[in-house]
Amino acid sequence: MFLEVHETRSRAHAAAQEEGKAASKKQKTESKDQERGQHVTSKNKKSAENKGQDGESEAPMKNRKLKAEESEPNGKGTAAREFTEFCKAIGEHLSVEDMRKILQANEQDASGSEDAVVARCEDMMFYGPLKKCPICGGQLEFKGWKYKCTGNYSEWAHCTFSTNDPPRKSGPIEVPEDIKDDFVHKWLKQQEGKEFPKRDVDEEAHIFSGMMIALSGRMSRSHGYFKEQITKHGGKVNNSVLGVTCVVASPAERDKGGSGGFAEALERGTPVVSENWIMDSIEKKEVQPLAAYDIASDVVPEGRGLPLGQLDPSEEAIETLAAEVKLAGKRAVHKDSKLEKDGGCIFEKDGIIYNCAFALCDLGCDMNQLCIMQLVMVPENRLHLFYKKGPIGHDQMAEERVEDFGSRVNDAIKEFVRLFEEVTGNEFEPWEREKKFEKKSMKMYPLDMDVGVDVRHGGAALRQLGTAAAHCKLDPAVSFLVKQLCGQEIYRYALMEMAQDLPDLPIGMLSDLHLRRGEEMLLQMRRDAESVPESGPEADAFWTEISAKWFTLFPTTRPYVLRGFEQIADNVASGLETIRDINDASRLIGDVFGSTLDDPLSECYKKLGCSINPVAEDSEDYKMILRYLETTYEPVKVDDVVYGVSVERIYAVESSSFPSYEKIKNLPNKILLWCGTRSSNLLRHLHKGFLPAVCHLPVPGYMFGKAIVCSDAAAEAARYGFTAVDRPEGYLVLAVASLGNEITEVTGTPGAEVLDLHCFSSSWLSLSLLSEH
Repeated sequence: MFLEVHETRSRAHAAAQEEGKAASKKQKTESKDQERGQHVTSKNKKSAENKGQDGESEAPMKNRKLKAEESEPNGKGTAAREFTEFCKAIGEHLSVEDMRKILQANEQDASGSEDAVVARCEDMMFYGPLKKCPICGGQLEFKGWKYKCTGNYSEWAHCTFSTNDPPRKSGPIEVPEDIKDDFVHKWLKQQEGKEFPKRDVDEEAHIFSGMMIALSGRMSRSHGYFKEQITKHGGKVNNSVLGVTCVVASPAERDKGGSGGFAEALERGTPVVSENWIMDSIEKKEVQPLAAYDIASDVVPEGRGLPLGQLDPSEEAIETLAAEVKLAGKRAVHKDSKLEKDGGCIFEKDGIIYNCAFALCDLGCDMNQLCIMQLVMVPENRLHLFYKKGPIGHDQMAEERVEDFGSRVNDAIKEFVRLFEEVTGNEFEPWEREKKFEKKSMKMYPLDMDVGVDVRHGGAALRQLGTAAAHCKLDPAVSFLVKQLCGQEIYRYALMEMAQDLPDLPIGMLSDLHLRRGEEMLLQMRRDAESVPESGPEADAFWTEISAKWFTLFPTTRPYVLRGFEQIADNVASGLETIRDINDASRLIGDVFGSTLDDPLSECYKKLGCSINPVAEDSEDYKMILRYLETTYEPVKVDDVVYGVSVERIYAVESSSFPSYEKIKNLPNKILLWCGTRSSNLLRHLHKGFLPAVCHLPVPGYMFGKAIVCSDAAAEAARYGFTAVDRPEGYLVLAVASLGNEITEVTGTPGAEVLDLHCFSSSWLSLSLLSEH
């Protein structure tokens, strides 16, 4: 049987938690322009003389001196003064090429620009050669007032190791024989037997070093407070917008039209950021990228707008819920190409469909990108290549082009194959025919799209639902349910809550292979997480890598570093199950609402393979269910808010995926149990039955491993319906379950070995009641 209920007060606290989580998930891309403490390019006296440009040496020496003074926090102490003098002297006696040779002789990185080489050599010669990164074996380098690893933790992620006290070698500095400079050899002779001084790095005192900041309008705290924080951490505050690095204002200023300083900043093209930029930079002990806190780009006519991930979560939801799906599946032409309007279709040859989508998320270097490649044939046999690549959720920053190859099919295919290898580092045909693929460092990973239509495109839009319901021959109550399950809305909401409702990527139409790889990655993630330290550099690198893996396979506008089993359960395991069920819904619904069928809702109902009948309100079953709900639902109180439930409709359901009710009546130890589910998962439950959890995790909902978890408490089960303030309706299942002849009682937190409890065997679980709450 089947039941619909309405929650009398929705989970406002859950919505608040989600909003807070979304805010904490916001990952910012570090801007290179904001790094401080780096050496400015300078040419030494020798290189200037070699070029016959005597006048070039004096100015660089001044820059070198300034940089040397900046590179030591506070400029205090004997070591700091000696380092300043040493930097000046070494620049006068060594060329950049000499510095490269010295770095190589001491097993240090000698690549990169002159800036990098000079700074690296000065640091090594005065403070000692750096050892390799203790996490990945990569090269350490002084950046942004701390030493950071420049290596890769794996092919999926950059290393995140950073420290103020890096490990250094204790032996003497090695100088190649062909470097004959007397000063260098004399200085090294003086250092024999001495220990290298320690570089005193006070990163907090230099977070805003070299930055001039203006404050504008009314803020959450006084200007005096923010001025104190800025100056305390190395920055300066200016009363004028002229010449400042950025203007800090509250989002409310933007909504009010802004103060004079706000308007002047827009006119001058000066970045305007929220006050959170100051506080987050201080909290994270390094200046955060201005672009991640921008509150004005989208109001400037010539501006590039804000990426979806930088919008307020509520604003992003409004954008994506109404957005057109640009790529709906393997055979869908991307909307941005404009070729669909010309009658274009995806080119196919020798069993290969030339349509690929890719993603790359590397939180170690703040990268989150997508790429789309298609060959599109338009009438009159004109073949076009569509290519799009850029940051996820920021179309204005993407590279996008359409190339007309005309009838030159072979040339178009060669270019497509070349781009595939350039983007992924893999060959195209082994991937497309055999799905052979090896992830390469800093290269993208393919999203294996399936042939079909994403339900966000193929499902019924709101305007279509009214017409479809009017022509539906089903019982009105059943039509109401099927209309919800076959519409786009519940699936868009589910993906929106996970920040995975990307218009550019068909998250709702991925292949079974891609979903299996996601499950394999989840299982490996769980196994590896058991042996990871709770904190420290190794833990940071591990969680960054698995986060990069997951958000590359299942992209989001707001990637963040997962940490702990709870986040794996809430965002990986639950997310995978939701995406899997949405993909099933996409296959079941197809593009039926884009067809010419007179009654698409009835057609979808037939595909379910189950019978759904409304239960009359005056029937004994209806009354019994109400009584059972009252006795098993204890109102939930959060702060001063009490959450209750009210019944709207009850349905009796018989699904071909379960044993018949007649069979279940003969099974032993029957009991009524509640099971909560997302609305977006319900269509698959009705069509294929309940699937066990994807894995075991030591948290509620997954602690029993691969089992179907039910509860005798309606309120506990209702938590998994994921209702919200604006969507208080959800679904609750009441099932007749047989506990079998043998019952196992678990008194403590079950481990991974508790995977097959008889009471959750799907063969004994009958879907008898569904409630909307």
